[in-house]
Amino acid sequence: MNSNIDLVLFGARGDLSARKLFPALYQLDRAGLLGDSVRIAGLAREAISSSEFIEKTHENLKKVVSKSAWDEAAWQRFSRRLTYIKVDFSQKKDFLALKGWLVEKRTVIYYMATPPSLYGSISKHLDAAGCVDSLSRIVLEKPIGHDLKSSRDVNSTVGEFFSERNIYRIDHYLGKETVQNLMALRFANRMINSQWDNTCIDHVQITAGEIVGIEGRWSYYDKVGQLRDMIQNHLLQLLCMVAMEPPNSLQADEIRAEKVKILRALSPIDRDNVLDQSVRGQYSAGWIDGQPVVGYMEEQGSESNNSDTETFVALKAYIDNWRWAGVPFYLRTGKRMKAKVTEVVITYKDHPHAIFPDKDSGAKNRLIIRLQPNEGIELEMFSKKQSLKERLSLEKRTLNLDFFDSSGESRIADAYERLFLEVMKGDQWLFVSREEIEASWRWCDTLIDAWTDKKVATKSYGAGTWGPSKADMLIEKDGRSWHGS
Repeated sequence: MNSNIDLVLFGARGDLSARKLFPALYQLDRAGLLGDSVRIAGLAREAISSSEFIEKTHENLKKVVSKSAWDEAAWQRFSRRLTYIKVDFSQKKDFLALKGWLVEKRTVIYYMATPPSLYGSISKHLDAAGCVDSLSRIVLEKPIGHDLKSSRDVNSTVGEFFSERNIYRIDHYLGKETVQNLMALRFANRMINSQWDNTCIDHVQITAGEIVGIEGRWSYYDKVGQLRDMIQNHLLQLLCMVAMEPPNSLQADEIRAEKVKILRALSPIDRDNVLDQSVRGQYSAGWIDGQPVVGYMEEQGSESNNSDTETFVALKAYIDNWRWAGVPFYLRTGKRMKAKVTEVVITYKDHPHAIFPDKDSGAKNRLIIRLQPNEGIELEMFSKKQSLKERLSLEKRTLNLDFFDSSGESRIADAYERLFLEVMKGDQWLFVSREEIEASWRWCDTLIDAWTDKKVATKSYGAGTWGPSKADMLIEKDGRSWHGS
């Protein structure tokens, strides 16, 4: 890996930098994965010195990083990489200070931990100040726009100054060990891959449940909603990783091309089927971990008492290709749900002929891929009960591969650690292409337009539940049920 790298963090005093970015960079340095000559500049509007910035970063890391992972010697080494540069992102002249810090013939990585509305103007100012060359890379956080048109505008503006091979669009779910393990599970194990189609799989469920609410972001979230916040990026990326064909190689272009094919094969949810295949919800007051919590309308910063923004979405989607024809993909995501869980559940079909009369007809083989909590993979299967009294009676058993327990490591690396490494290597395989962004927005725009056209209102659900009852009906009318509900 090239170690002649300057990493420039726009929004270095923001929440994302504090919670994720600087902790990830510290952990990489602690593991010896940052080259000796890597430099890091934090950029923000705040008028503080570099020494103050370093001290504030130190204080925050001590709060965020676990005691077992804290190493004062590693911090001292990491702190020597840090510099702070005061830059007003709207002022072109301020970028000259950044230009003065940069060194020629080094690879510069610009990380946009800012609102997406600033991506274009920052790119323009960087170019005007002479901070962009053929080696420069830019990292964009989601969301890339709020619909297809705006995403094209953002991509086109950034693309004026950075080539596509140097643009890294982050979906942090792709940095998770379990998501990467999906590829290993499918394509390195013939016994799994040979059963991975509509002849063997009954249906697929993808759930991303959060127990937190809006967390002070009401004014932002109310303009976005759960579909744009979670479905358009995270859940559709998970769906692609589950459904994609084997790529010809592990090269980024090959992997991303297969994901685009899946997004383009997604059957639209439009005005003709939106009432049957989608549910919108919004949480009301309830209980989380034994404590009362307010409803969406009563959250701090609420600007409306009649907002119909969804905090929950459940969908039934189909992929129109030979492998997945007829297999429903049930997607479910929401805030203030009963548990914090992200998982993919593959439910297999029964044998066409049953020879075990006592087997519960509703019990099926399931492959459960856990992203959180307790990252790992479970396989639910049947075996004979250990009994002399009963003749070949069955019971369900679970084979459990816990990634943490089996890794021999003291911790599972955060997704941002992997993503930083790949950017520094110049490998885009865990990043989202422009074609993927546009294909996912095209599908989501059709669904949003159908909601508007058919006036699909949100259904209320109590905080601390699994969503509105209509979400249960969405899957139960097909003779199935949500896993874990």
